Amino acid sequence: MRRARTHLAIDGVPEHRLLSLCAKQACSLFSFSRLKARWAHRQACLCSGWRAVQHRLSSLCAKQACSLFRFSRLKARWAHRQACLCSRSAFALYEVLLGLLIFAIGIIALGRAVNNCVNASALSTDDARVREILANRMVEIETTPGQPDKAKQSKIDTGFGIVKLVQKAAPQEMKEEDGTELTGIIRVTLTANWTRGGADQSKAIAFYVYRL
Repeated sequence: MRRARTHLAIDGVPEHRLLSLCAKQACSLFSFSRLKARWAHRQACLCSGWRAVQHRLSSLCAKQACSLFRFSRLKARWAHRQACLCSRSAFALYEVLLGLLIFAIGIIALGRAVNNCVNASALSTDDARVREILANRMVEIETTPGQPDKAKQSKIDTGFGIVKLVQKAAPQEMKEEDGTELTGIIRVTLTANWTRGGADQSKAIAFYVYRL
């Protein structure tokens, strides 16, 4: 007992106070360990969140790099196409001029062909009209009694132009197989003259009539 009292006199702390201090110190250590565990947990959460952010950033960087690569490829293709178009621009004008030349030649040839067709149709119409005039005149001479006129000219208005009709008649000496001469045979020549497109046109027929 003397020793215990001497010890307590040296520390100056009662025994019940010592127990309470130990209990408080144990509580403080437990609280510190809990705080340390919470801090470690927060640090782990922060590290995992930072890692997730880093992963997202890396994925975004990779996507951006892919987008930039695709854009660069598209830009390179566009530049290549522009270069091809620029290289062919010198030939485009030549091709257009060549096409226009061919088109002009075709139009000129087509115009000439159409003009020839129109002229041929007009000449065919005029020929038919003149044939009718000559046929009518021939029938008139054949059916008219008496000697035909040796020389006669007349102008006929067809509605499409003037046709000048020239008639010539002359006796024709003819013999039979036994040498007998035939008399009264007259050769009649009818000539029609007209103008078409600034060019002179003519058509003639010859026939025989018998007159005593």
